[in-house]
Amino acid sequence: MTLSEGLTAQPADKLLRISDVLAKVPVGRASWWKGVKEGRFPTGIKLGPRTTCWRASDIDKLIASL
Repeated sequence: MTLSEGLTAQPADKLLRISDVLAKVPVGRASWWKGVKEGRFPTGIKLGPRTTCWRASDIDKLIASL
């Protein structure tokens, strides 16, 4: 089956770094990490030992719920 036979391509969800997340959510860095640890904020995706990203859709859902 090809794409033109009924399947549609889903756009990839953009990944946001911590600075991008904090630009959208008005909290400090330490407060963000505390909220992640407590489960109030979405957990990130580990890309490396010191690199964490979040799906843009998860951050948008968080903002909508506030």
